[in-house]
Amino acid sequence: MTARRQPKAPELHLNRELAQLEFNARVLAQAQDARVPLLERLRYLCIANSNLDEFFEVQVAILRHHVAFGDAIPGPDGMPAGEVLDRIRHRALELVRAQYALWNEVLLPDMEREGIRFPERARWTARQRHWLQNYFRSEVLPVLSPLGLDPAHPFPRILNKSLNIAVALRGTDAFGREGHIALVRAPRSLPRIVRLPPEVCTQPCEFVFLSGILLQFVDELFPGMRVKGAYPFRVTRNSELFVDEEEVENLAHALRDELRGRGYARAVRLEISESCPRRVAEFLMRNFELDETQVYRCNGPVNIHRVAAIHDQIDRPDLKFPRFTPRLPEALAVERNVFAAIAARDILLHHPFESFDAVLDLVRQASADPNVLAIKQTLYRTGADSPLVALLIDAARAGKDVTVVVELRARFDEEQNIAFANRLQEAGVQVVYGVVGYKTHAKMLLIVRREHGALRRYVHLSTGNYHHLTSRLYTDLGLMTANPEIGNDVHDLFQQISGLGPAIRLKRLLQSPFTLHKRVLEMIEREIGQARAGRPARIIAKLNALNEAGVVEALYKASQAGVRIDLIVRGACTLRPGVKGLSENIRVRSILGRFLEHSRVYWFANGGAAETWCASADWMERNLLRRIEVCFPILDPDLARRVHAEALENYLADNTQAWLLQADGRYTQATPGDDMPYSAQSSLLAGLCP
Repeated sequence: MTARRQPKAPELHLNRELAQLEFNARVLAQAQDARVPLLERLRYLCIANSNLDEFFEVQVAILRHHVAFGDAIPGPDGMPAGEVLDRIRHRALELVRAQYALWNEVLLPDMEREGIRFPERARWTARQRHWLQNYFRSEVLPVLSPLGLDPAHPFPRILNKSLNIAVALRGTDAFGREGHIALVRAPRSLPRIVRLPPEVCTQPCEFVFLSGILLQFVDELFPGMRVKGAYPFRVTRNSELFVDEEEVENLAHALRDELRGRGYARAVRLEISESCPRRVAEFLMRNFELDETQVYRCNGPVNIHRVAAIHDQIDRPDLKFPRFTPRLPEALAVERNVFAAIAARDILLHHPFESFDAVLDLVRQASADPNVLAIKQTLYRTGADSPLVALLIDAARAGKDVTVVVELRARFDEEQNIAFANRLQEAGVQVVYGVVGYKTHAKMLLIVRREHGALRRYVHLSTGNYHHLTSRLYTDLGLMTANPEIGNDVHDLFQQISGLGPAIRLKRLLQSPFTLHKRVLEMIEREIGQARAGRPARIIAKLNALNEAGVVEALYKASQAGVRIDLIVRGACTLRPGVKGLSENIRVRSILGRFLEHSRVYWFANGGAAETWCASADWMERNLLRRIEVCFPILDPDLARRVHAEALENYLADNTQAWLLQADGRYTQATPGDDMPYSAQSSLLAGLCP
């Protein structure tokens, strides 16, 4: 593994954690945008809230862990961890206030005007209160287990992100015990949002939070005592898994054991209602071992992200993005035999505009084809009940040699990945758990087929996961090819991952952690040489994130040499563009729209002999140095031009959904000005391109 190098000038790097928070601010801006359909704005609010959860579970948790153990090392920006945490606190408070202001002052009134209502308890009608009380008594009360706290009942373990109610009591119970504080955990088996039946509604759609029901009827849990107050709270815990892979004999078993405790790891944030008295807040802080800087007060439901559930419950197409049907690539629409189509010519897939069914059809035909001998695939995130897993099982049962590399450490998907890995093994699939110390993040599918007495390899490589659901929500690029050199490279990669083989020389592909980082730096240096020689020199890269110090500094050097650089970075970017004498030739933009931008494309002008690469890797330290990634060239000139047009120039032309990064780390939203409004994603949906 390559050691982290210290940057030459820390002031030239933005802080990666704060950059990640700015991405979340841009997601929230989607919810604030009145041009976005109302229910989609609600969904964006929930995404922003959920993203903030994950940010605390991972980034903040890691920072606090290192601070606690005294081994915090500043990142490339040189900012001490304590200062980073202070700045995170300040920005997170702004985001939380903005979320609840949007919910209370904009979305709730707008939804009510559309007949979608979340009535507060004080506004429940008599019929609604009666129905909800019956619901509480029949559905909620039987599964509640309130816990009065005393020496025999100490503060319990509270599950990560679970909804709980702290109840302040007065009086004595049946055993003469004096009431002080009791805790009520919301049942995980019940929906957090309850839809009221039509017969008690005053609007077409009315919903009540489970927390509101608990608060209204909590006194029924404590007969003979007086409830002085009830206050919802939620604790966020460290969700990083710490498994020493070199010290365990069975990674799956070790992860399974670790997962059991993840929900009860060290607390990093406490969310409480604004009305919660200080004494109750301090009581919770003491028991969670948190200080005031880790408490966030919410002007509304502490679990506001649960509102996302209503999106699919409300049949209002006028309040959602228009439905669309992904199209099949032209080559596969004409030739339904996928192998014949790929053998004729490489096929490019641009999701979600083109259907992921093309990949499923490839595996489906392979599983039933008597000429197919073997199937090998990597799976990082594939989703519950994945049709792809079922197809791989069918292939194994049909006598194919099926090998699947399952990455068990895909964050928050570990348990699911262990489950489907067991399903695959039970069906006779050879399951490999990757390489110790490196996550297998590459997206590869290899099919070995006998044709005319010889073996031929068919390959699918992708920038995104083999996930049939996210393929309709994320933009990604995939390549289907029968190119012998690419096929041989993919074969060698699978051999290396599964067979503990030595480093290999690949003819066409680039691989992390061995050649990709070095080659990216070399291609940037090559553009510098082209610029100095007076030849065309330009770099365009589309990424999810950019933070690797060596790449950032190489791009600065290229800018100083006169190379024009355009970076389309959806998430966190630590490079400062537009700094005079350093990066005035670099522009950075982030595109946020209906779909999550996820494809990674690297394009180098190379003096007129342009090279186009797609990859599973961002230009991040972890992707380039600590993961198994694959970067693949687009060799067909027509497909290379298409990638350049659709995934690069198209996004550089966007003036409605683009955010432009400034040198100080702030983003400003692009506006059409005197130009015609243009949206890259809308253009692709319509089948158009610049």
